[in-house]
Amino acid sequence: MLSVLSYGRLVARAVIGGLSQTDSRDYSLVSASFGFGKDFRKGILKKGMCYGDDACFIARHRSADVLGVADGVGGWRDYGVDPSQFSGTLMRTCERLVKEGRFVPSNPVGILTTSYYELLQNKVPLLGSSTACIVVLDRQSHQLHTANLGDSGFLVVREGEVVHRSDEQQHYFNTPFQLSIAPPEAEGSVLSDSPDAADSSSFDVQLGDIILTATDGLFDNMPDYMILQELKKLKNANYESIQQTAKSIAEQAHVLAYDPNYMSPFAQFACDNGLNVRGGKPDDITVLLSIVAEYTD
Repeated sequence: MLSVLSYGRLVARAVIGGLSQTDSRDYSLVSASFGFGKDFRKGILKKGMCYGDDACFIARHRSADVLGVADGVGGWRDYGVDPSQFSGTLMRTCERLVKEGRFVPSNPVGILTTSYYELLQNKVPLLGSSTACIVVLDRQSHQLHTANLGDSGFLVVREGEVVHRSDEQQHYFNTPFQLSIAPPEAEGSVLSDSPDAADSSSFDVQLGDIILTATDGLFDNMPDYMILQELKKLKNANYESIQQTAKSIAEQAHVLAYDPNYMSPFAQFACDNGLNVRGGKPDDITVLLSIVAEYTD
């Protein structure tokens, strides 16, 4: 059992009453973030919550806690477009919608859809592409509602084991599903998926569950067993401990990304697709780490 479940009042809440299906208390997420931009110093954010071309947000509403990560497609840089602008604007729009209460907790795809169509309606087109993952904790129902488009994703960890996770969406090797806005002359030639194509799920969480939401820079460089080893470092459910563990996970992924001799999950996937690849995958890395706790206003 993870050490986070062995300390403080959280364990009493979880064991004595938190696991009952009739639990009437509201739940919340205690969350922290850390990351690396591939071409930036560690832990340094660009405008908004962006690590390189990745972007993220953490938002709280009276009905739900909502998290999101997005990974801007770097290929747009070859056409003079900053990939972080699309992912960053997408996440900031999602965050604003949540704070304004313009969402339904059970429908995270709706948050993504509304945000994307706002971008489409901009008078000045915002060109680019991005994957996206939205995670919503409904306070009253204790359900985690998720929408994942592409190869970012999430894990739910309970007592040291992964009990729920997102499914990666790829058109073919290293080509994830993505939201896109292309110039008129390029429409039809730029890969673009509908927000409705996102993989959706709902899952009953318990007090003390750990939720890790991240871009592919983490999952391409760290297999589950390494992530679970790092999560054992969580000592309690306070913000400082969560922040330190998120930092530790991101730092290990960053080191592995630049190890030429390491057989990373990405390299293994490449080999499975007939490519002779070894080493980590240098990339932007964003980690959001959360613990389900009793809600306090």
